[in-house]
Amino acid sequence: MSASVTPGPQSKSPAVRLALPEDVPELVRLINASFVVEQPFIEGDRIDADGVRGYMEKGKFLLAEDSSGLAGCVYVELRGERGYLGLLGVDPPRQGTGLGRFLMDAAENYFRAAGCRAVDLRIISPRAPLPAFYRHLGYAQTGTAPFAPDIPVKVPCHYILMSKPLA
Repeated sequence: MSASVTPGPQSKSPAVRLALPEDVPELVRLINASFVVEQPFIEGDRIDADGVRGYMEKGKFLLAEDSSGLAGCVYVELRGERGYLGLLGVDPPRQGTGLGRFLMDAAENYFRAAGCRAVDLRIISPRAPLPAFYRHLGYAQTGTAPFAPDIPVKVPCHYILMSKPLA
């Protein structure tokens, strides 16, 4: 993927680009703002600068930007013939506008271009609306996994694993 790509013919579509090291502070801000809905069941912020840099060592962040700046992000990681995505985040004032779906399309296209046959993701169990959102996009639940033991939680949590084949 090039440094800057504008998908779709609509002029209102945000530009998608790969994150650079200088984007770390804005990524931290965006992810923590996007994941504030998890505060009833997870202690503290979702991520810090070291966490973002750690993700950037294993994979990449796709950023969606518009005339107002950073609008959303999604983490993408190549794992052989499978792609893994996570940390789908949309700036709270822009949530509900289709930007999450737009970023999912960008991530799936990234994986297709890399030759992946499927995409995997995981969500935390208390995020009740998310399985339906991902099912609507063609993902199916493939199992569950224990929650990360190093993340302090307020309620019991586990991961819901989901996958989608890529055509």
